[in-house]
Amino acid sequence: MDFPEFFCYVSILACLFPIMVNSIGINYGQIANNLPSPEDAVPLVKSIGATKVKLYDADPRVLKAFANTDVEFMVGLGNEYLDKMRDPTNAQAWVKENVQPHLPATKITSIFVGNEVLTLNDTSLSDCLLPAMQSVHAALLNLGLDKQVTVTTTHSLAILQTSYPSSAGAFREDLMDPLCETLNFHQKTGSPFLINAYPYFAYKGNPEQVPLDFVLFQPNQGVTDPQTHLDYDNMLYAQIDAVYSALASLGYKKLPVHISETGWPSKGDEDEAGATPENAEKYNGNLIKLMSGKTGTPMRPNSDLNIYIFALFNENMKPGPTSERNYGLFKPDGTPAYPLGITPNNVVGRNTTVGGGSFGNAVTNPYYPMSSSTGYMSISSTRQQRYQLLGHVLLMVPLLMIKTLV
Repeated sequence: MDFPEFFCYVSILACLFPIMVNSIGINYGQIANNLPSPEDAVPLVKSIGATKVKLYDADPRVLKAFANTDVEFMVGLGNEYLDKMRDPTNAQAWVKENVQPHLPATKITSIFVGNEVLTLNDTSLSDCLLPAMQSVHAALLNLGLDKQVTVTTTHSLAILQTSYPSSAGAFREDLMDPLCETLNFHQKTGSPFLINAYPYFAYKGNPEQVPLDFVLFQPNQGVTDPQTHLDYDNMLYAQIDAVYSALASLGYKKLPVHISETGWPSKGDEDEAGATPENAEKYNGNLIKLMSGKTGTPMRPNSDLNIYIFALFNENMKPGPTSERNYGLFKPDGTPAYPLGITPNNVVGRNTTVGGGSFGNAVTNPYYPMSSSTGYMSISSTRQQRYQLLGHVLLMVPLLMIKTLV
């Protein structure tokens, strides 16, 4: 597609994405050979109201393209860099080359060091995680950038041992030592705790028992936490509150939680239940509407939700099942993969009647949310398959069928 034709498509996005929303983030992956230029991606990011971008590296082309746009950036250091970044000299050289030159024109606000390291069962990586984070933070401190750029890392929901009910959320015992080390780092430096959460995998893994409406933010009976009596009308919020509970149980009640990845594929293989444009539209569209309502989770109603949708583009070179190449809100030619249907009059919030149903009418049927988060494994040009089934972590397997809405 040539340049004028590309922006012709962008010009119609106001009809497909007509509402601007606050604090929406978008993951900008580039495992593809047919993506538009970073300059052409700028209006697409703005068209969905995204104010934050998570980049899986520190691609200078992207960072330059977004200069003076007021879009905040989280840049990444892949797992393959962890050992090298243990050396403070290497860390400072990387920050000076990849971060400092772009400030302040490009608003780089965070660096995530490593991706889902603790659940990879690779001690050669997990032993490097905290030293690498400390070295990068020290580099920022030495360069006078620590007040504007934080250091963090991303985690899979598989770090949880228990997620139901949300009030009983707890981390895996076998990960407690390295996890507490990183939590102490977050507390000392003021950086957020990042989680990749995909309700899609709960449905895909058990479509007969996991209610589709519950994972798509659609009207449903929901569930009630038997301990707190809080009502949950969607799985993502239940997952987030389980993380809050796990943190609180270790004394980190005030640590902010950000969802660094979540999304829904618009296409999949025959055995990938629910991977359709209609479901992707509902998941991402309803999520953006919820975000525009500026409401928190049931456990933290006044806390800001910082959520990064996966992903900006479909990426044709990603390995794995068909769904892996179809998470994008946009096709490579800049046209929407599906319309999100966002309008100012259909913002969805808790206890809001939508489509003949009402959020918040919860039942107490217990269920166990099953989720296997998926993230870029090494964040490099030779990434491993992005999604993984972590067999012993069954976070959302129902014990009882949630009754069908009458």
